[in-house]
Amino acid sequence: MSLLLKNGQVYYNDDFQNLDILIEGNKIKKVGKNLDDNADEIQDCSGLSIFPGFIDTHVHFREPGDEKKETLESGSRAAVLGGMTGVFEMPNTNPIVDNLERLNDKLSRAKNRMHCNYAFYFGATNENSDNLDILKGLDGCCGVKMFVGSSTGDLLVKDSFYIEQVIKNSPRIVSIHSEDEDMLLARKNVIEEGNVKSHYIWRSVECAVSSTKKLIDFANKHKKKIHILHITTKDEVNYLKDNQSDYVTFETTPNHISLYGPDIYDQIGTFAQINPPIRTKEHLEGIWKGIDENIISIIGSDHSPHTKEQKNQPYPKSPSGMPGTQTIGLIMTDYYLKNKISLKKLVDLLCVNPCKLFGIKDRGEIKEGNIADLTIYNLNKSFTIKDEWIASNCGWTPFNGKELKVSPFGTFVQGNKVVWDQKLVNEAKGQAYAFN
Repeated sequence: MSLLLKNGQVYYNDDFQNLDILIEGNKIKKVGKNLDDNADEIQDCSGLSIFPGFIDTHVHFREPGDEKKETLESGSRAAVLGGMTGVFEMPNTNPIVDNLERLNDKLSRAKNRMHCNYAFYFGATNENSDNLDILKGLDGCCGVKMFVGSSTGDLLVKDSFYIEQVIKNSPRIVSIHSEDEDMLLARKNVIEEGNVKSHYIWRSVECAVSSTKKLIDFANKHKKKIHILHITTKDEVNYLKDNQSDYVTFETTPNHISLYGPDIYDQIGTFAQINPPIRTKEHLEGIWKGIDENIISIIGSDHSPHTKEQKNQPYPKSPSGMPGTQTIGLIMTDYYLKNKISLKKLVDLLCVNPCKLFGIKDRGEIKEGNIADLTIYNLNKSFTIKDEWIASNCGWTPFNGKELKVSPFGTFVQGNKVVWDQKLVNEAKGQAYAFN
């Protein structure tokens, strides 16, 4: 079957151009002006903007173990409704994904159930830190995830010896939750029951910075690539800027560049509680500077759903985490429309850099021969994010009521029209990513 997308504004050669896209099977056959109309299906895209497929490199879909919060199906449905064509899913499920049997179980569960493309992280532990060669050349696995500070679930590698072992021995990029566990334990006395604002006092700037410095030292020592997730401090940005490394990349989230304390805690209370925490405005501004200066390479949502009942518990019984995979692409595109980032930067953060840094094959730009993963938005129509729109099982968003200059519209996965006119129109079509 062939499909011709006509009259859209296509992101091509770093800018929008009025072009047609011919799709045959799951690939882009041709890109050009006034392409022939003899395709099996023709879709008019007038007024729409077509991007290479956006990828969310950081989601927690909770399956297996906590399907009430999220499943692979519901999480991926939320992703495609927000324009995401693929996700990297985290290993801190129940049971944790720390061996090949459990990784293959997730891959098996995902088949024919996930609406977007996918890859799964392998969880680092003390026990498997010297046995990571099993991940060489494994499709469907995006890398190793290491928690060096405790968060949701039981995955934790806190001792420097084992942290270094994981970085040294991994044949794949190691993505890391960077907070110093010993400092977190020592500072528990600053937690105030019932006061969620004490969350970012407890999980302090120093907890993040001391951990990140140590991780950078290990990466440089062994010349192995690490990717530090959800950067929350201006200090980490400044440190990497002053100590540039070929082995270290940073990622942050829409939460940490859109929300700040103490205001957000006054507004939504424990629903603003995440790890590492939302900090004060000076850190938000410092992270934006890191984006502007290319110190931060990727934006990932850290989609971490919990039910409203769980989030409504008094702090610190309330769990940390927010949903975000349905809103990440729209929020970042809104920043482009408000001249906060360039068009090229938007696509780099959500598409080009994830493909480049992790080695995803045949994606990252709209060109002949690439897989036809496409994100399609209406940049001429406003949209208000509402809890009722959220497809995640959790049914809420910290961005409820936020008005955007962009509307979701369509999502193509593997050449298949999965979402059109904001509605799911096709069965699950996602496949496991192949990596270089």
